[in-house]
Amino acid sequence: MIKIAVLGCGTVGSGVIKLLQQNGETIAMRAGEAVELKWALDLDKEKCRASGVEEGSITDQFDDILNDDEVDIVVELIGGIEPAFSYIISAMNKGKHVVTANKDLIAVKGQEIFAAAEANQVDFYFEASVAGGIPIIGPLKQSLAGNRINQVIGILNGTTNYILTKMSREKRNFEDVLAEAQELGYAESDPTADVEGLDAARKIAILSSIAFNSRVTLENVYVEGISKITPEDIKYADELGFIIKLLAIGQEQEGQIQTRVHPAFLPKNHPLAAVNDVFNAVYIKGDAVGEIMHFGRGAGQMPTASSVMGDIIEIIRNIRQHTNTRVGCTCYEEKTSSSIDCLTAQFYIRMKVTDQPGVLAGIAGVFGDHNVSLATVLQKTSLQNMAELILITHDVVEKDLRDSLVVLQKMPMVGKINNVIRLEGVQG
Repeated sequence: MIKIAVLGCGTVGSGVIKLLQQNGETIAMRAGEAVELKWALDLDKEKCRASGVEEGSITDQFDDILNDDEVDIVVELIGGIEPAFSYIISAMNKGKHVVTANKDLIAVKGQEIFAAAEANQVDFYFEASVAGGIPIIGPLKQSLAGNRINQVIGILNGTTNYILTKMSREKRNFEDVLAEAQELGYAESDPTADVEGLDAARKIAILSSIAFNSRVTLENVYVEGISKITPEDIKYADELGFIIKLLAIGQEQEGQIQTRVHPAFLPKNHPLAAVNDVFNAVYIKGDAVGEIMHFGRGAGQMPTASSVMGDIIEIIRNIRQHTNTRVGCTCYEEKTSSSIDCLTAQFYIRMKVTDQPGVLAGIAGVFGDHNVSLATVLQKTSLQNMAELILITHDVVEKDLRDSLVVLQKMPMVGKINNVIRLEGVQG
């Protein structure tokens, strides 16, 4: 009998408890040993009672769990950095294995936690920390371990994917759809971490660390959100054969790792273009496997609980086979981070200019001076002697493009540069 303690009886914690209650026999058969919920911890004990936990197994004191030698696995589902970090380190120091779904903790304190797991010869699993119910960390560490991963591209935030999907389908603006998402519970009351890309940035830092075998921190990730996306951008994307998605991208080139989160024009025939609403997906390019995609629900009570339970089962198998720390931290190389300025990509540019002869030639001249060439030029008639220019560049170095835009913005003929969005997944 393996005994576990669940820290936090909130959405995911109650889901894990529910899954254990519903599928206990199946879990025992697959793990090779029965699983007992010895403790459930929450400051609000009523949450644990509502999940059907027996009164004698409910506590609000972590020491009850820490000092119980019968507890084999601690499942941290509190969230945040503290007290979660202290609880995990203390549990490991007592020889207890740990499972978490805490992406913030992994992104900020992962290195210290892996070191503690190694020092104490215990397992630390965190599949649910990225993409909820989608198995992706395990496959990267195991099934794809024989590959050199070249690129990881993910739609890793359900809130932003829902917003962009609704904006595209219903021709609505960002603010309206965000308000609806908040009403439906898809977006937090403070949506900043989601809509400005920070949530996805933490996740791509974790995935990139595993995929490229080198520590990637949040500070290494270029981050840009979706709050500047307008119905006009979505309309022109559609007209040009693209759809807009918030992408989290990690790639390695010549020993340097580049990680970035930003909206992107994605060709309509790209596999990720069909990922809509609150669904997530991770698209991987490996030198042996080629291109593969993992798709599913990236959040929610039971999908996330599914990943947590998978980790629990894997640890139980390890315990039975005396093979703890079989797959630990894979960050065994030191690689440098590549700046977004070094990115080579195509770009979409939308700007307002005066509607008069010579304007396009003047703009093209500035671009030419900065090694920027144009692949597509669309001019849309506007009001008050202004025109809207829609431009798609050929491949260009990001810094060159940004330098050219600084010059253009100072020219009297350019009223406003409305938006600049990168293209991704275009087959040249």
